[in-house]
Amino acid sequence: MFIILLRFSENKNLATEYMEGHNAWLKSGMDDNVFILAGSLQPNQGGAILAHNTTIEELHNRVNNDPFVSEKVVSFEIMEITPAMTDKRLEFLKV
Repeated sequence: MFIILLRFSENKNLATEYMEGHNAWLKSGMDDNVFILAGSLQPNQGGAILAHNTTIEELHNRVNNDPFVSEKVVSFEIMEITPAMTDKRLEFLKV
C-alpha cells in the first residue's frame, strides 16, 4: 500500500489550467483499481492518494503522468506502508 503526497509548488497558480487533466488522471487510477482514496490536503496545500495493487516502479510511472506533476504544479512523495493491522473493512490491504 502506498500514500502519495502531492504538495503545491511555486506553480500552484497553474492548477486551474491543468485541473481537467489531473481529474482524468485520478479517474484513470480509480478505474484501474490502483487508487482507493483521493482528497485535498488542508488548508489548500495539495492532495493525497492511497494506492494499492501496484508496484513502486509502476506507481512512479503513473504519478509522473499526472499533468500536475509533469507541469510542476505539485511535487510528490510516495511512502510505502506494509499494513499489519487493519479494521475489518480494510483487510484487503494486508499483505
